[in-house]
Amino acid sequence: MKKAKVMFLVLIFAVFAAVTVSAPAWAAEKSKNGAAKVADGKTVKVNYSLTVDGKVVDSSKGREPLEFKEGSHQMIPGFEKAVMGMKVGQKKSFTLKPEEGYGPVNPKAYQEVPKSQLPKDMTPKAGMTLLAQSKDGQKIPVKVKEVKKDSVVMDFNHPLAGKTLKFDVEVVEVK
Repeated sequence: MKKAKVMFLVLIFAVFAAVTVSAPAWAAEKSKNGAAKVADGKTVKVNYSLTVDGKVVDSSKGREPLEFKEGSHQMIPGFEKAVMGMKVGQKKSFTLKPEEGYGPVNPKAYQEVPKSQLPKDMTPKAGMTLLAQSKDGQKIPVKVKEVKKDSVVMDFNHPLAGKTLKFDVEVVEVK
C-alpha cells in the first residue's frame, strides 16, 4: 500500500470520528436551587469514570476534572446528550451503545501496510498498539491485527469502537 492510501485512511478516520449528532440547543439556565445547568455553549468540568467490559479504562480520579464545551463535539455524542441539563453537584451513571460512542467496528478500517513503511527498528507483533500521525500532526492509535511476511494488517478503528461504555459522572462546574 502506498503512503497516500494510508494517509487517506487516516484522514477518513479523522473525519469519521469528527462527525457526530448535534445535542439539542438549550439556552443556559439555572435549576430551582440556583445551580448552573449544563447547556450548549457552556464550559463544563466533570469527574468521571469509564468502564468497558467490567474494567475501568479511564478516570479523572487523582487528576483535574475533565473540561469541555458542551455542544462543541469535543466529546462523543452520547456523553454530551447524557450530561445535558445536569447541574453542579449532580451525579449520574449511564451506558452508551457503540453507536452513541465511538461507533461500530468498521471492517474497512483494516488496512494492509508494507513493513517497509514501519520504523526500521520495530518488530511488529499482533495486538501491539502503534501511534500513526495524521497530516495535521494528530496522533492516532492503530492496532496491529496480523503480521505477514512483508506486510502488517493494521486496525484503524478507535480502540473503543464496538464497545459499550459505562460512565459514572459528577458535574463539578458549569460556566
